[in-house]
Amino acid sequence: MIGVSPASWSSRLIHHPLAQLILARVRDFFREPEALFWVYGFPLLIALALGTAFRERPIEHLTIDTVGDVESGLFASLSANPQLELHKGIDANEGEQRLRTGKSCLLIIQNGSGPPVLRTDPNRPESALAMALVESALMRSVVPDDKQPLIQRQEVQGARYVDFLIPGLIGMNLMGGGLWGVGYVTVDMRARKLLKRLVATPMSRVHFLLSLCLSRLLFNSIEIALLVMFSWIVFGVSIQGSLFALLVVILVGGATFQAIGLLVASRANTYEAVNGLMNLVMLPMYILSGVFFSSERFPDAMQGIIGFLPLTALNKALRMIMNDGSGVLAILPSLGILIVWMVVSFVLATRLFRWR
Repeated sequence: MIGVSPASWSSRLIHHPLAQLILARVRDFFREPEALFWVYGFPLLIALALGTAFRERPIEHLTIDTVGDVESGLFASLSANPQLELHKGIDANEGEQRLRTGKSCLLIIQNGSGPPVLRTDPNRPESALAMALVESALMRSVVPDDKQPLIQRQEVQGARYVDFLIPGLIGMNLMGGGLWGVGYVTVDMRARKLLKRLVATPMSRVHFLLSLCLSRLLFNSIEIALLVMFSWIVFGVSIQGSLFALLVVILVGGATFQAIGLLVASRANTYEAVNGLMNLVMLPMYILSGVFFSSERFPDAMQGIIGFLPLTALNKALRMIMNDGSGVLAILPSLGILIVWMVVSFVLATRLFRWR
């Protein structure tokens, strides 16, 4: 049996009708500079704006006034806290005035050898925080072994808002890319009578629909890679789980929304119609699926419906991998929801698709 050379296989692959259709979509995409900006530039600007708005803020300084001779151990413990700004030896009347006018958060009054009196305004959050810090210092001052701290500070990986935000932005971009990149483009081709011309060719209809989805999946993969690298360089967002699991979720999530986009565009003939249908699909998930805040804020009665939404499942899987370090097995329920949406949407789209 005569073998087939690798060059022959690559030539067959390149000249396959599906490969040529995908290549045509790629060329058409890169000929539009505005498309490059909206797909690759705009998500980075959104990440930069939101990440900067909700960045880690510097430690807020709390002003504490002391009246009398505060015990040296307590004063040393308070002075060691970089969050506190101590004013020692304040007159009692002046201290009361400063507390009333908001110039200080807490007033410590030391009368003789007894325990200090703490004066504060319970209606001010910063005063309550200052009270908690002083009470903690008082507790440490009576611990026999001062080598064992009562409070240990530790920065938890994935606990910042930007760590929560970036997976949501990835999910949002996959949804938008699928619906706009497949749904809107399809209706645009139908409105310009391009589909009517293509259906008259020997082209396979399944190959054409697959080329729309696969080309958009290629664009989305590049887009998500840029967003992940940008968030890591600028905000220090890292991936706690495996890259393989993240890649699986991105591919399945992207394919799911491309199938939904194909279904949305299967019957629409005008730009107004497809815009309305896409907003009907996307807007509820923007709000309910935990892009900018947790979906658990909604009532328990809604959680069953919210949990079955494709964007909710996608965002949950992305956060489990990026923030919790979960593997493929842990995200199987979310992947199952996405696969159900993908298969049902693509089957319905192929049956309902109108070429004219």
